[in-house]
Order: sequence, then C-alpha cells, then structure tokens
Amino acid sequence: MENDKRKQGVRGEESKEEKWVDGGSVDYKGQVPLHSSTGVWKASLFIITLEFSERLSFNGIGSNLILYLTQVIHLDLRTAAKNVNYWSGTTTMMPLIGAFIADAYTGRFLTVMFSSLIYLLGLSLLTMSQLIPSLKPCNVGTCHRPRKLHEVVFFLALYCISVGTGGIKPCLESFGADQFDDTHMEERKKKMSFFNLWMFTLSCGILLGTTVIVYVEDYVSWGIASLILAIAMTVTIITFYIGKPFYRYRIPEGSPITPMLQVIIAATRKRHLACPSDHTLLHEVPKSEKSQGRLLSHTSRLRFLDKAAIMEEESMELKDNPWRLSTVTKVEETKLFLNVFPIWFCSLTFGVFATQATTFFIKQAASMNLKIIKNFKIPPASISTVDAIAIIISLAIYDRVLVPILRKATTNERGISILQRIGIGMLLSVIAMSNAALVEKKRLGLAGIGTLSVLWLVPQFIILGIGEAFTLVGLQEYFYDQVPDSMRSLGIALYLGVLGIGSFLGSLLITIVDHVTDKNGRSWIGKDLNSSCLDKFYWLLAALNALNFFIYVFIARRYTYKTVQRRVIEIDGYKGDGVELTA
Repeated sequence: MENDKRKQGVRGEESKEEKWVDGGSVDYKGQVPLHSSTGVWKASLFIITLEFSERLSFNGIGSNLILYLTQVIHLDLRTAAKNVNYWSGTTTMMPLIGAFIADAYTGRFLTVMFSSLIYLLGLSLLTMSQLIPSLKPCNVGTCHRPRKLHEVVFFLALYCISVGTGGIKPCLESFGADQFDDTHMEERKKKMSFFNLWMFTLSCGILLGTTVIVYVEDYVSWGIASLILAIAMTVTIITFYIGKPFYRYRIPEGSPITPMLQVIIAATRKRHLACPSDHTLLHEVPKSEKSQGRLLSHTSRLRFLDKAAIMEEESMELKDNPWRLSTVTKVEETKLFLNVFPIWFCSLTFGVFATQATTFFIKQAASMNLKIIKNFKIPPASISTVDAIAIIISLAIYDRVLVPILRKATTNERGISILQRIGIGMLLSVIAMSNAALVEKKRLGLAGIGTLSVLWLVPQFIILGIGEAFTLVGLQEYFYDQVPDSMRSLGIALYLGVLGIGSFLGSLLITIVDHVTDKNGRSWIGKDLNSSCLDKFYWLLAALNALNFFIYVFIARRYTYKTVQRRVIEIDGYKGDGVELTA
C-alpha cells in the first residue's frame, strides 16, 4: 500500500512537470509556457495557414514562369530554363541567410513577420507590372520585345519574393515544429504527423496554385492572378500574427557556428592527448546550469572531437574558457552538424530531378494535346497538379494507414526510420525519370505526324509525387531533428538548399550537356523541344539518380542517430518514465 502511494506520488510529480513545457521554450510574455494553453495544433494551424499562402503564390508564379518567359518576354527555351533555375535556386538558397539570422539574433517569429512583408512587396510589384499601363509588357496586344522597364520591375518582384522566402521557409516550418515538446511523448508523436500535415498543406497550395492561379494567368490576366495572390498573402500574414499568444518561442542564443568552432579549436589544441576509455570522465555541465536545451549522449563517432572535452589541470583552471574546454553536449552537437553533410550531398541529385517538374516537364506538356474532354483544354502548368494530388493522397495513406501498421511491425515510433523513408523516395525518382524518358521518346516519334495526349505525362507525375511524399518530408524531418536544437532553422535551410543547389546544378548540367552534345550536330537541349533529344537527357538523370541511390544506401546504413540523455525520476527504488529521443 505504501509503495503504491509512493508510485502515485512519482506520477504526480511527473504530471506536475508535464504541466510546463521543457526544452527552453517561452511564451509571448517571456515566461515558461503551459502545455494546456500553448503550442501543438492550436498554435501550429495559424502557422500552417501562412505556409499555404506562400506555396500558393510561389507555385502559381513558378509553375507557369517558363511559359511567361518564352511567350511574353520571348526568351529561347535554353535561356528561359536557366532563368527559372536561377530564380528557383536563389529562392531556395536564401533560407541559409534567413535561418542563420533567426537562430542567432532575431528569433523565428520576428524573422517570419519581416520576411512576409518583403514577400508581399514582391507580389505587389508583380501586380503593378501587369496592371499599371506604363509598366505593362506592351501598350496593346502582344509584342516581340517587351518594355525594358517591365523586365526590370518583373525580375525585381521575383527576387523580392526570393528574399521573402529566405526568411519564411526555414523559420516558419521550424517554428511550427517548435510548438511540439520533444520531451512529451504524446506531443512528440503529434510532431511526426505535423511534418506530414505540413507537406499535405503545402501540396494543397501547389494544387490550387497550378490550377486556379495558372488558369487565371493563362486565360484571364497575369495581373488579376498576382492581385489574388497579394490579397491572400495579406490575409494570412494577419492570421499568423493573431496566433501570437498561442505560440511557443525559442530565445536565440547567438551564432550557432561559434560553439562548433570552439570545439574544433579546443580539440586541435589537445590533439596530443589520448581520449579516455570511460567517456564519463569527459566534461559536462548539469542541465540545471544550462540556459536552455537538452543534454546529448556521448557517441563513438568522430572521436578526435572528444578531446575538446578532456579535463586536464590547465583546462580545469580555464574551465570558463570555451575555446579551451567544451562540454560533451557541445562536442556532440558539432558531430551532429558534421554528420548531416554526407546525407545532404547525397540528396542533391534528387534536387536536380525535382526541378525538372517546373521546367522541362511543363514544356513537354505545352507541346502535347491539352484536351482532356471535347471542349476543355487545361493550361500546360496544370498538369503538375497530378504531382500535388499524388502527394496529398500518399501522405494521407502513409500517416493514417501505413505508420500505425509499421509501428506495430517494427516497434519504431516512426514506423520506418527517417533515412529509410528518404531512400524509398530516391528509388522512386529513378523510376519516374525512366518513365519520363520513355514518354518523351514516344512524343518525339510522333512529332510532325500527330500529337501525343498530355495524359501520357500523368504516370511520371504520380511517381514523382509519391517519391516527394517520402523523400521531401523525410528530409524536412531529418534536417530539423538531427541538427543541434539551437540550429533548427538552419537545418530546414539545409533541406531547402537541397532544392536550391539542385536547381543550380540542373542549370550547370544543361550547359554541360548542351556544350558536349552540340559538337555532334544535334544538342540534346535545343532551342525548342522538337529539335532536342530530351529523352536522352532524362536517361542521364535516371542513371545519375540510380548511382546516387547506391551511395546513399552505403552511407545511411552506417549513420548514427541523435540521442538525448534519459531523464529519470526515482523515489525509493521506483523509476518513473524517462525520455530518450532517437530517430
């Protein structure tokens, strides 16, 4: 009986602890937040709303951009594709700057608010470039060369959107994931669903952007479409701000790069020392002495860095000097950051593949029979809605059907590990690109004889969508979860960098392929689609993705996941539930 009371007392202590959010978060008043009144879905839904608007705008513009550049500004196919890739690449590289500023100085909420206003400025300029007579491409009708002023304002608007995205994309998603407490079992499970819901919402934005917005652009007016996007962004910025009392915030701790440099320099200074066989002899600071964050468990990877935490007489005298003595947690955070780069490099090839959906896949559609039924033609960019629909359906099935089954089968709370999920998507990308090559070969065979139906592109978009549901969501979760807690915006920026650098690599690959194949008299990527050999380019991408997949598997099988030290409550020999996080 007495023991039962003590157990109840322990559970009472745990319940008391669970009342407050652990991990260094604060509410909008700067106090420790309550589980009951902050975070989780009540907060993240305000955040997801802004993401929907941002993706609606980006895809409404980006999916049709190559057609605007070729049909309105009259660029040739090669130059237009490069411009789309440069803009897309810049848009997905800017988050590295925004994430660093947010993690180090301004915090995620303020960065998102400021960046949203810059994004809105870009949409406003885009609207003006289409509706103000002196800024329109031409006075009336169409022209072979638009006004120079229109081009300047148009590209200025596009790159304002890029700068705005630089703060929104990495900070908004990590801010949304911050609303779930990693040390709370139920909230941790909900966070796994959050990443799926995030991609689901993102895909809904893509779906409407590539249908409704693209239809307005093609058959009504680019100006009206831009005005709709500007109004939608204004409404969701206001909605995001209204959710301020429900959010959990993380206080920026300064540059996240500095502690890693301290570890590397401290380890280099002690390079002559041997690491102790017992890792408990390494220096660590109790959590009660830390400002925020969690303690990480020691791992055996990159043992050289452990030397930064070796306690010797000289370093004990200078224990307050982080350039001479680091903690195990700081050492492990440095290991974590270095450990993600092999996976990041392996993801770049998938980024090159993903950019084809907004360039050559759309141009393929434009050269095909766009009639779905007798009197209805779809805009070429709208074919990419198949991709979005495939993502939405596959995410719903994965989250609600497959994950519960896989949890029971594997005893992994995620169902399958993050890296397994990413690998499945990479394998599907090889299949999708092979399918695209076969379809393009068939389309070229009919050139001058007949026109292939655009529905032939549906399979490659379906496979692409399912692959993205696995790989892109997996990469988002991986780069949020497997970097140090203080660098989570930067982690999401690394994920976005996969797509950004993938766009730049795609442009570089186009240039190299064009230069090499043009020597044979017929470039694989000519001035128009029918004079090109795009099927051979697709086979090249399929081969590169296949080679990359095998390298990825080799690296992933040797990967060590992030592990947080277990928290245990003990009274008279009875131990309460602890928390240990692995992927």
